[in-house]
Amino acid sequence: MRKLHLLLPLALLALALGLAACGSSESDEDKVVDVIETSATSSDPADCEALSTQAFMEQTELEEGKAAVESCEESAEDDSDNPDSVEVSEVEIDGSSATADVAFVGGNFGGQTLTVALVEEDGDWKLDEITGFAEFDQEGLADSFEEALGEDDEVDPQLAECFAEVIREVPEPKAEELIIGGSPEPIVEIIEGCSEGLE
Repeated sequence: MRKLHLLLPLALLALALGLAACGSSESDEDKVVDVIETSATSSDPADCEALSTQAFMEQTELEEGKAAVESCEESAEDDSDNPDSVEVSEVEIDGSSATADVAFVGGNFGGQTLTVALVEEDGDWKLDEITGFAEFDQEGLADSFEEALGEDDEVDPQLAECFAEVIREVPEPKAEELIIGGSPEPIVEIIEGCSEGLE
């Protein structure tokens, strides 16, 4: 996983939803569930391109093109922040598209439930987009980020505390957008604001 680079929250999210292969004899719903469930333990950089779309990598890595792939591959190698498990529900399939809710148990996204969209390409399902939070624990997410940032020797503990406090205090829709919006600017602005406050 990248060591912060001001984008740790999204890197953690990308790692939490990293992908692993599933069997070919299952129904489409089983395949969707398997892709999501096995994602929690995947640490194979090859899964980035094999089992997620370019759009998904760009959303979660806050990069474009090849840079998103490279960032994903780097992030995938560290599974220390993976959840203990994920619980998949509300699977809906419409042709070559699908959606599902993913509840995280343990890890940096423990207590959160994300809604994800998947697409089928040549018979294989891939994560395509995080569309929102089905259940959002804002305080818990802020605590997780503060803990994760605090464990990074390159991050000032006061900066970690400030970043987490901003996550706690912003309106819930804003906090959700910071995590899944796919743009680095709001996160960079928070980091810069916190840094200025420490000077």
